[in-house]
Amino acid sequence: MRDPVRETARCAILGILDDGWGGLADAARQRLRAARVVIGARRTLDLVAPHLPATAELRDMDGALASMPGWAAQALGDGLPVAVLATGDPLCHGIASFVIARLGAAHVDVLPAPSTLQLAFARLKQPWQDVAIRSCHSRDDGEWQAGATPAHGLYALLQAVREHPRVAAFTAPHNGPDRIARALLAAGHGAEVRLSVAARLGLADEAVFAGLMLEDAAARRFPDPNIVVIERVDPGVPRAVFGFDDHDYVQRHPDKGLITKLEARALSLAKLALCVDSVVWDIGAGAGSVGLEASRIAVRGHVWAIEKNAADAANARENARRLRASNYTLIEGRAPEGLDAWPDPDAVFIGGSGGELEALIALCLARLRPGGRLVMNFVTIENLGTATATLERLGAVWDATLLSAARSQPILDMHRLAAHNPVWIVTAHKQLPDPESNHE
Repeated sequence: MRDPVRETARCAILGILDDGWGGLADAARQRLRAARVVIGARRTLDLVAPHLPATAELRDMDGALASMPGWAAQALGDGLPVAVLATGDPLCHGIASFVIARLGAAHVDVLPAPSTLQLAFARLKQPWQDVAIRSCHSRDDGEWQAGATPAHGLYALLQAVREHPRVAAFTAPHNGPDRIARALLAAGHGAEVRLSVAARLGLADEAVFAGLMLEDAAARRFPDPNIVVIERVDPGVPRAVFGFDDHDYVQRHPDKGLITKLEARALSLAKLALCVDSVVWDIGAGAGSVGLEASRIAVRGHVWAIEKNAADAANARENARRLRASNYTLIEGRAPEGLDAWPDPDAVFIGGSGGELEALIALCLARLRPGGRLVMNFVTIENLGTATATLERLGAVWDATLLSAARSQPILDMHRLAAHNPVWIVTAHKQLPDPESNHE
C-alpha cells in the first residue's frame, strides 16, 4: 500500500541572510516550522533554532557537505519534511544545484532570499543585470601567480575580468578581497581597474568600501563575509585580438629576436583553427608571440607553452604580463620533458624543436584530440624533410605551405621591398573517427 505521507514529503531549500528569522518570508517560515529535519551550516542553524519546534532535528553540514544529500534523502524516504538552509539565493553559486542533482527536481522546492550580490549592488547604487558572476569558494590554492593553471581557485575570476567590464565575486576567507586585488596586479591589471567591497551585509556593522585602487585593496584586510565588485573604469584603446606588430613584443636582440614574424604568425594561427575554448600547446615558444595571440583567440581555453632558453622565457613572461594573459602557462625547459603533465591539446604549434623533432611530432599526433591540428614552422630544408618524412611514416594527413613575404622599406624618397626568409608552414590533421568503422 502506498504511503501518502512519504510521497508528499519534500525538501525545501531556503535562502536566508544574516538578518535571520526576521528577514524570512512567511512561506519560508512555514516550511521551517513544518520541517522534521533542518540542515544547514552552524551559523545559519543558529539564526533559526529558537523559532523551530522541539521535534525538529538540526543537522550541521559544516565539513559534511558531501553527506548532506544523503541525510535529506533518508529523511524523505521516512516521510519527514526537510529544510536545507543556504545563504541568499541558493541557485546563484549556492548549494541548490548540488542538492537537486542528487534528490531530483521533483522532490525539491527552492525559496530564495535576496542574493548577497543583489544587496551589494544596492549598497553601491549600481545596476547589475550586465555583471559577470564568479565564485571564489574553492579550496585554498594560495596566492595567484603568473602562469597559474586552470585548477587555481582564482583562475575563473581572472578570466572573467579579462573578458567583462564588470565582475562580481562571492569570496571566501582564504580568497578575500586583498588576495583578489594582488592577483589582479600580478596579472598585469592596474589603474584601469577599481575594486569595491560590500561586507557583513544586513548586520549592524555592515561596511561598504567603494572604488578602491588595487594597490590599496591589496594592502588591507576586510571584514567577512563580503562580496567583491571589480570594474574596469578606463577601457583604454581597444586592442586587436591578434596580429600585433613584431615590435610590440619584448624580444632578444641583436639576433632579430626569436619571434615568429607577423605574416607567418597570422597564417599559423589560421592553420591552427582555434575555437574559443581550445587547449593549445606552444612548443619552442621563443618570445611567446604565437602562444599569446592564441590565448586571445581561445579566451576560454588555455595555452601551455615551453621554452628552453632562459632569456626568451623571461621575455615571454613579460609579454604575457603586458597582454594580461591569465590563460597562459609557460614552463622553462626542453620538450618533450614535462609535456606528459599537460592536458591533451586541440592544437599544437611547434616553432622550435631543440633537435627532438621526430619525437615531438609522434607525441603530439598521439596526444592531439580528434579533429585537432599540429602546425610547424621551418626555415631549413633539413627540418622540413624530417617533418614530412615523419608524418608520412606515421600515416598522418598533412599539407605544406611556403610563405615568402616582403615588407616595404623607405629608400631615399622611395620605397623598396625587403624580403623575409621563406617559411615552410606544415599542418597535420588528427582525423575524426570514421563513424562507419563502428558498423559491420
